[in-house]
Amino acid sequence: MATKTTTRTRSTASKTTAKNNASKTTATRPSARGMVKAKSTAAEGLKELFIDCLKDIYWAEKALSKALPKMAKNATNTNLIEGLENHLSETEEQITRLEQAFEKIGKKAVGKKCEAMDGLLKEGQDIMESTEPGPVRDAGIIAACQKVEHYEIATYGTIVAFAKTLGLDEIASLLHITLEEEKAADIQLTEAAYNTINFDAAEMD
Repeated sequence: MATKTTTRTRSTASKTTAKNNASKTTATRPSARGMVKAKSTAAEGLKELFIDCLKDIYWAEKALSKALPKMAKNATNTNLIEGLENHLSETEEQITRLEQAFEKIGKKAVGKKCEAMDGLLKEGQDIMESTEPGPVRDAGIIAACQKVEHYEIATYGTIVAFAKTLGLDEIASLLHITLEEEKAADIQLTEAAYNTINFDAAEMD
């Protein structure tokens, strides 16, 4: 009778140990909770991701080309207006470069809505609606434009790196020109803000 009891005790203990070990394994195993499910059209390789990024920034540049004239029309500082008009010309050239990049990889130049740029441009519109024409609105326009520039700098930096990794050196060189233009535009906006516009806006308080 004692032997049977001992056997049962050992069996129960073994089951408990196995259960505890299973719990530990489950605890250390990566949880599927929070894992984002990929779309049926999800990119499977770096080249596909690169093409998706091209479509994204292509849409973004086209949207920006429509927004810049409106910003220039609402600006009052002569240097800012000139800078916005110049950047519009640059943006049109950048769109052409993106079309050349698509052509070099044998793809049609098509855009995919860029939620980030769409949000930034809507914010720029809201800034203009929330400020009176003059130095304060000019300062707001610069703030909105610099957010756009920083997004573009990050995007072009990424796709240039992707192109180099994929051995698409010609495309990388082409898009690097745009990257440098975006950096220069950001510097010009900073200079415009700190040379006069921000100080003029401060005097309105």
